[in-house]
Amino acid sequence: QVQLVESGGDLVQAGGSLRLSCAASGRTFSTYVMDWFRQAPGKEREFVAAITWSGGTTSYADSVKGRFTISRDNAKNTVYLQMNSLKPEDTAIYYCAANRRWSPTTIATGWVDYWGQGTQVTVSS
Repeated sequence: QVQLVESGGDLVQAGGSLRLSCAASGRTFSTYVMDWFRQAPGKEREFVAAITWSGGTTSYADSVKGRFTISRDNAKNTVYLQMNSLKPEDTAIYYCAANRRWSPTTIATGWVDYWGQGTQVTVSS
């Protein structure tokens, strides 16, 4: 069992930055691919970014490439999402997730074993 707790969501102006954190419980953190998803009102949950078990490889949705950076610290059981150059269309609830399957292009929601409760990110224009 893995429990995930996100933090760092906030209200920010367009062009600003935020860093989200996700703290994981348990001693198996390093055996999971870690992901970030987001869900805007009235829309389906979508993949944002993922990072492999060791942190050596990452993947991103096209909409965030060059602006967002995912990283992890296995010693701290924590995964991060650095978000720069934020846009109003980035407004959503951001969810941390853990799964055991990797893809260099995207992570399907059906692959996810554990979800966090989400943290709200609001970008004003």
